[in-house]
Amino acid sequence: MQLNNRLFEIVYILIQKKKVTAKELADKFEVSTRTIYRDIEVLSRANIPIYASKGKDGGIGLLDEYVLNKTILSEEEQNQILFALQGMKKVKGQDEKDILEKLSILFNKKINDWIKIDFSNWSNIQDERFDIIKSAILNKQLVQFTYYNSNGEKSKRIVEPLQIWFKDKSWYLVSYCKLKQDYRIFKIAKIKEVKMLQEHFERELPKEEENEKHNFEIIELELEINKAMTYRVYDEFESKEITKKEDGNFIIKVKYPENEWVYGYILSFGEYIKVLSPTRAKNIIKDKLQKTLKKYL
Repeated sequence: MQLNNRLFEIVYILIQKKKVTAKELADKFEVSTRTIYRDIEVLSRANIPIYASKGKDGGIGLLDEYVLNKTILSEEEQNQILFALQGMKKVKGQDEKDILEKLSILFNKKINDWIKIDFSNWSNIQDERFDIIKSAILNKQLVQFTYYNSNGEKSKRIVEPLQIWFKDKSWYLVSYCKLKQDYRIFKIAKIKEVKMLQEHFERELPKEEENEKHNFEIIELELEINKAMTYRVYDEFESKEITKKEDGNFIIKVKYPENEWVYGYILSFGEYIKVLSPTRAKNIIKDKLQKTLKKYL
């Protein structure tokens, strides 16, 4: 039997306070004591070990040592919920922090602080971008920001924020860009001066099978990177993506969303990288290099 919000809160109150009177609960929820006793009956039928006793020290309570996991969630499910909320709390969400504390009481578990995610820099300047972007996604409001691509080019963007991704050691914002009139993925570290606008939107994130229609195409790259970039190879790629050649250079096989970011990323290796495949990617890099060279002729 699924518990509604009032019934769930009654259980939470009883776990915290051990015993309360029907009148206290009736006053809190602004219902009659008769309604509270009906709730108690519903909880009892749902296998919650709840009881009501009469007399001077009487009241409504739960059997000793009762915790929520005995009737609703398994041990593993509890841990997964707490771990997920703990990760969300690190993205500076007060709501998630409050829920985490309540559920840890319900599950009768000590919170194991197993993860630390810090979005501030070493000078401890707090990063408010996640708060703003998260609120904009939940409230379906446009955001405006300044964006610096991998070539250092600056542009003003107004987007419909749809989802935050954590991919390959970095955070990204998936959104619909008003400037490009298409879906775009922005690296959050390169987003500056972000603010939420008052205008709302209705767009939803495309279904996975529709991603190819919306600039989420995945490109499979084979790259050769010079051994002079060893520090970047091991820092930026997974071991399964790396093959070391006899001459000390590296062959890298990776999959990325094909957009302007990926080509800027390749170019960030300068003379120390060569695109081996696909041919289309090689041609795009050649074209970008030729255009850059013309600026110096």
